[in-house]
Amino acid sequence: MDDLYRDYILEHYRRPHNFGVLETPTATYEGSNPLCGDRITMQLDVEDGVVREVGFTGRGCAISQASASLLTDEIKGKPLADVSSFAATDVLDLLGIEISPARLKCAMLSFDALQHLLDELGAKPLANDPA
Repeated sequence: MDDLYRDYILEHYRRPHNFGVLETPTATYEGSNPLCGDRITMQLDVEDGVVREVGFTGRGCAISQASASLLTDEIKGKPLADVSSFAATDVLDLLGIEISPARLKCAMLSFDALQHLLDELGAKPLANDPA
């Protein structure tokens, strides 16, 4: 079963969904993981409180890129209220494999970018970072 999930992640890495730059985004955020060099720029086009389009660009490991692909699929077409209730554990569930502590920041890079976008749009304030 793990091989099936690994193939699934590699497929999203090789052919990511929603990869590209939006023509007229409502909000844009660029995030990075300085520990490994992963970078993601995520954009949302929001109309009438609904995520009409979502795009991302970036480079990094298979986990970070697959996570962004899966997350963008999940939020596209949904109301901001639903998107803002999306939790970090939901991203891990989308990946479907056990993520080691060393790879957790890679997996959460797109989620972090989404949280900043939601804050910029006034849909959800950023949580205080205890670090």
